[in-house]
Amino acid sequence: MESFKTIIFFLICSTMLCWVNGEVHRHQFVIQATPVKRLCNTHMAITVNGMLPGPTLEVKNGDTLEIEVVNKAKYNATIHWHGVRQMRTGWADGPEFVTQCPIRPGGSYTYRFTIEGQEGTLWWHAHSSWLRATVYGALIIRPREGESYPFPKPKRETAIVLGEWWDANPMDVVRQATMTGAAPNNSDAYTINGQPGDLYKCSSKDTTIVPIDIGETNLLRVVNAALNQPLFFTVANHKFTVVGADAAYLKPFTTSVIMLGPGQTTDVLIQGNQLPARYYMAARAYQSAQNAPFDNTTTTAILEYKSAPCPAKKGINGPKPIMPSLPAYNDTNTVTAFSQSLRSPRKVEVPTEIDESLFFTVGLGLNNCPPNFPSSRCQGPNGTRFTASMNNVSFVFPQSISLLQAHQHGIPGVFTTDFPGTPPLKFDYTGNVSRSLYQPVPGTKLYKLKYGSNVQIVLQDTSIVTPENHPIHLHGYDFYIVAEGFGNFDPKTDTSKFNLVDPPQRNTVGVPVNGWAVIRFVADNPGVWIMHCHLDVHITWGLAMAFVVENGFGELQSLQAPPPDLPLC
Repeated sequence: MESFKTIIFFLICSTMLCWVNGEVHRHQFVIQATPVKRLCNTHMAITVNGMLPGPTLEVKNGDTLEIEVVNKAKYNATIHWHGVRQMRTGWADGPEFVTQCPIRPGGSYTYRFTIEGQEGTLWWHAHSSWLRATVYGALIIRPREGESYPFPKPKRETAIVLGEWWDANPMDVVRQATMTGAAPNNSDAYTINGQPGDLYKCSSKDTTIVPIDIGETNLLRVVNAALNQPLFFTVANHKFTVVGADAAYLKPFTTSVIMLGPGQTTDVLIQGNQLPARYYMAARAYQSAQNAPFDNTTTTAILEYKSAPCPAKKGINGPKPIMPSLPAYNDTNTVTAFSQSLRSPRKVEVPTEIDESLFFTVGLGLNNCPPNFPSSRCQGPNGTRFTASMNNVSFVFPQSISLLQAHQHGIPGVFTTDFPGTPPLKFDYTGNVSRSLYQPVPGTKLYKLKYGSNVQIVLQDTSIVTPENHPIHLHGYDFYIVAEGFGNFDPKTDTSKFNLVDPPQRNTVGVPVNGWAVIRFVADNPGVWIMHCHLDVHITWGLAMAFVVENGFGELQSLQAPPPDLPLC
């Protein structure tokens, strides 16, 4: 009997070990120039393994990824695993000069990390200059073996990765903007799974087709991988049941349209409950910045019923798919209604005793033209250069070592830890701002957090240059969005709006145009973690800061040692 109990014990232990350890998935990503034809023209686009989008990674909660990235392009490169918590594995996070030096042309680096406690849809992308325009892909995390979704299992699952395409080299676009100080050229198209769709020239024959059939449920895993544009997404004649966002489940609700800022993901169920035919999926801009030029085109894919009659199949004689109506470009009311519908499925543990109460202004700015610059380098408004900042500090990335290396090895002179926890000057953030406040101070300033501290951040948009919806992404953490609103945040009245019961968990929050959002998290992941606007034009201009989270007690509360193949500067 004892030996039987011993066998049972070992069987249980070995099962538990599998459950804890999960599988190890090994991949190689080759970053290289690839001829890609879009909008009638062929460009040598930087891709991963020759694909646009790059490979979709599929794992289970608890699995480990080992991805060797080989850089065969002519640009420096890194890969960021957007939304992965990276517990104690900050060396694998990927932002250039934050957690690593770039992978130089001809070099390689293996990212090693475990996904723990996350299920749903995340994504990966380059985090070096504007390589993200073409270097990106989906990361799908399913439940552990033997576990299931908290909703009926769908018949199909489809990744819908929204992108942005320039009929040019994106690296040249950002280089020109950096040189002139002006805003970069707008994109020429949006894409769904790499394809612009029927409404663009030379694009129809490659339009993405998504299959469905009568009675089927399809789980659409929607990712906004666009560089600079929040996007509305909808499907003609169909409703969505929203079930997750940023690899966290949500209380299901029904809507006909969703909005995603760059960096955000949303999981929706769609039912095959319409007449068998072809229906357009469509995405176009949500443009919150008044009078700012933007790409006002519409990308489409086709939801196609397998049982659709033959004439409706793809072909010159078939009727055109049914087109959905999309919100107006500036429809902030629809955005607000959508974001306020997001709720965690049940009561969650929101930090209540706050140790660090921070207030960060976010927004644009204008630098006066330096005396030694010709006018050709100051083509922003009224002969200025565009900039951006948080709490009036425009973030400057180091160029010779990463922040995490400097922190780990105690190297002085790379950064300071005096990032202001509140704005240096209080003003009417969303009113008419004095021009004297338009010019921020450049600096590599970080904010230090003790391990385990409970953090609250009020993110306040400003009307400097123009108010705008800013998608703010925090690396290394998920957070709860406990409230959002318009105007200037008022602690006397707005704290009564806090949802401390079932707020949504995200890794990227859309700070409302001319408004504010409040997030909370526990600083339980040691390392250096950048927080930045995911409109890449804004991070280029300095709309970022970083936290140094100190080690706690013992090995399990401390940053792991850097891997031996960490790229050298």
